[in-house]
Amino acid sequence: MAGDLNTHELEIFERTSDYSELRLSTGGERPKTRGLDQAAIDQLIERVDRHYSQHSIVQQVFGSPQLRDLGTRLATLLDGDERWLTPILQQPPGATLRITGAGRLRHLPWELLAADGAHLAISGSAPLLPVRAAGNDTVRRGLIGPANRPLRVLFMATSPEGVEPELRYEAEEAAILEATARTGAELVVEESGTLEGLRLLTRDYGAGYFDVLHLSGHATINLDGKPVFLMEDEFGARVDANADQIVQAMAGHWPRLIFVSGCLTGNAPQSGAFPSMSESLVDAGAPAVLGWALPVSDLAATEFAAELYRSLADGVPLDRAIVEARQQLYARQHGNWHLLRVYADRSPLAPVVTPLHTRGRARTRIRPAEQDFLDPQTHLSRVAPRAAFVGRRRVIQRCLHTLRSPTGSAGAALILQGMGGLGKSSLASRLLERMPNHQRAVWYGRVDLTSFRDLATKVSFPILEQQVEADRLLANDEAPLVVRLRHLLDVDGPLGQTACLFVFDDFEEGNLDERDGGHVLSAELAEILPALLKAIRETGSPSRVVITSRYRFPTPAGTAVVESLETLNPTEQAKKLANLPNLRPRSSIDPDIRERAVQAAAGNPRLLDWLDLIVGDGTLDVDGLIGAIERETDKFRRETILAKNLLGSQDRELQRMLAKVNVIELPVPAETVRAVHDHPDADRHVERAVQLGLLEEGTDPETGHPRYFVSNVLRPLIRPLLTDDEYAQACAAAARSLYNIWVVDAAVSGSTS
Repeated sequence: MAGDLNTHELEIFERTSDYSELRLSTGGERPKTRGLDQAAIDQLIERVDRHYSQHSIVQQVFGSPQLRDLGTRLATLLDGDERWLTPILQQPPGATLRITGAGRLRHLPWELLAADGAHLAISGSAPLLPVRAAGNDTVRRGLIGPANRPLRVLFMATSPEGVEPELRYEAEEAAILEATARTGAELVVEESGTLEGLRLLTRDYGAGYFDVLHLSGHATINLDGKPVFLMEDEFGARVDANADQIVQAMAGHWPRLIFVSGCLTGNAPQSGAFPSMSESLVDAGAPAVLGWALPVSDLAATEFAAELYRSLADGVPLDRAIVEARQQLYARQHGNWHLLRVYADRSPLAPVVTPLHTRGRARTRIRPAEQDFLDPQTHLSRVAPRAAFVGRRRVIQRCLHTLRSPTGSAGAALILQGMGGLGKSSLASRLLERMPNHQRAVWYGRVDLTSFRDLATKVSFPILEQQVEADRLLANDEAPLVVRLRHLLDVDGPLGQTACLFVFDDFEEGNLDERDGGHVLSAELAEILPALLKAIRETGSPSRVVITSRYRFPTPAGTAVVESLETLNPTEQAKKLANLPNLRPRSSIDPDIRERAVQAAAGNPRLLDWLDLIVGDGTLDVDGLIGAIERETDKFRRETILAKNLLGSQDRELQRMLAKVNVIELPVPAETVRAVHDHPDADRHVERAVQLGLLEEGTDPETGHPRYFVSNVLRPLIRPLLTDDEYAQACAAAARSLYNIWVVDAAVSGSTS
C-alpha cells in the first residue's frame, strides 16, 4: 500500500471463540504476536455499542471526553505492555494501519485511537490512518503510476422524490469545483441518479478514464439489515440500490477511488455481521472505497469531499489526501471528523495524478459553459456560473433525455420557454455542462444568415481542413441552405464525426414576428431553423438545437420538444437564498425587509439576484424600493414587454381565467384549471396565456402531465378582476377538483394497482 505514509499491518486473529491473537507487522518483517484478553475485548465492544451508535453519536459534541476515552481504550488494547504503538507514533510523516480480522473487531471505531489525550488520526506530525482490509491480496500494478493530467471525477448525486431532507448536492458540486479550480480538474456529472445512468456513463467513457467516482445521496440499512443507497428510477422515484446492483452497473469499470458519500455507507450492520456497502464494493473489485460509519451532516460531507479532491488534484498521495481532509474537518470543529472510514485492497494508496507543473502534463478538456453566454456589449456572462446554479433537477433530467434521444423519438430541438428571469439561459448553460463531449455554438439575440455562417468559427474542428470545408459550405449561396447543412452534418462532412449543440439564446429578441396575437419565425429564421432541423434529422446527426424563448412559436411537426419553466419551488428557492449574502437566512439584513424582498421576488431567480443587491446597498431607500416592487413588480422586472401591457391586450375572459387560477398558490393540473375556469374557450385561453408567458406551464414529476401556475408577480394586476364572491367560488372549485384528483382518484388507483 505504498503511499506517502508508512504502512503497518494489524491482524486480529480469532483462534477460537474464546481466544484471539494480535499480530502487527511492517513490510516483510516477521509479525509481532500476542494474545488478547477476551473479557477486555467483550467489555470494549459493549462500551463502543453504547457510546458509538447511530443514536448516541448525535449527543456527542466536538472534543467529547467520551469519544476520547473510547480512543484511549482502543489504543491501550493495541499498545499492550509491549508498547506496540509507540514506535509507530514516532515516525513522521505518519502511518497507515491496515486492519484485518473478524467483523466485530475490525469494525470498531479505530479512527478514534488516542494517546496522551489526543486523537492520532488528526495528529499534525505523525497522523494515523486506519484502513480496513478488504478484497483480495493481489496488488494492482496497473494502478501504481499517477496519470500526467488533471484529476477526473465522475460526480453522481441522487435525490429521489419524497426523500427528506433534500441534500444540497449543488453546493457539493460547487465546492469540489472551487477546491480543484487551480489545477483544472475535470468534473463530469451523471444527472439521472439512476443505476442505468451510471452504467451507461461509465461504459461510454470506458475503464480507466475516471480517477474517482463520487456518489452523493442518502443511504440507510434496510429491513433485512443490509445497507442500501437511495437512488432514482427514470421518473425520480426512490430505488433502494444494494452493493451488488452498484457492482453490476459499474461492470468492472472501477476508478482508483469510490466515495460513497451517504450516511451508514461505511457501517457494518449488526456489529460486523454484515459487510458495509464500502467493504462489499472493494470485495467486488474496487481498489479503495470511502464511506461514512454513521449519519453525517451535509456540510461536513461537502467540506471533506472538497478538501479530499483538492489534495488529490494537487498530486498528493491518496492516504495523505484522506488524512488532510480529516484534519480540515477537525480544524473546523466538525463533530463528524471521525466518521469517515477507508476500505481498500492492497493496491497502493499513491498519487492519482501528477502535480500541476509536471512536464508534459495534459490540460483539462472542459471549458465552463458560461464563457459561451457572454453579453455582446459588456462581455460579461449572462448566466449563473456552474458553481451557483441550483434546482431544476427534474427539468434537467427531461431535457437531457430529449437531447440524447434519437431524432425520430424526441425531435432535433429543445425549446426552453418561460417568463423573463426564470433562468432559461442558465438552464441552457447547465445542459451544455452536462454534455461535455458536444461542441458548442451559441448565438445571442437576433440571427441572420451572415451571423449564422459564424458557425464555422464557433465550433472546434478536429483538423483545420474541416473548418475550411465548413466555411466553404456555409458561404456557398448558390446551393440551398438545407443542402449545405446536410453536407456539413453528413457522416463524411466536416461535422460528421462531431456532435454539436447549436444554441439560440434570447430567441424572442429579433427572431420572432407578431402575427394574429401570437409569434412566428422571422423571415430569416424561417429559412435557417427549419433547414438546420431537417439536416439534423435527415443525416441522423447526434447534434441538437437548444432555444431559449419567452414565447412559443410554431415549428415543423415532430422537430421540437418544449420544456416550460416554472418559478423556483420552495426547496429550490431555499437553495438559491443560501447563495445570496443578503437574502440568506440569518444575514445581517432586517428580517422584515428580507422577508418582504423574498416574497416580492415570487420565486424568480433573476429578481432574487437584483433584490439581494438592493437590500445590501446602504445608500438606497430599501423600504421604499421594496414597496414600489410590491406595488408594481412588473415594471421592476425590466421585461421587454411589460406584463401589464400584455395582460391588458388579452381577451377579458382570458384575464379572468388567470385571476381564477391565481387563487391556487401552487402548480395544478389542466383539469383543475378547467374546473375554476368553466368556459368554452378554456383550452384556448390556457394555450394563449402559456404562449405569452402569462401562465407558467411545467411538468408534473409523477404523472408527466402538464401543470400550470400563475406567477405571484401578476397578483397585483389580476386580483381586482374578480369580485369577492367570484374569488370564493374559484377557491371552492379548486378545492373540489384537487380533492378529487389527490384524494379520491389516488385512493381508487391505489386499490386497483
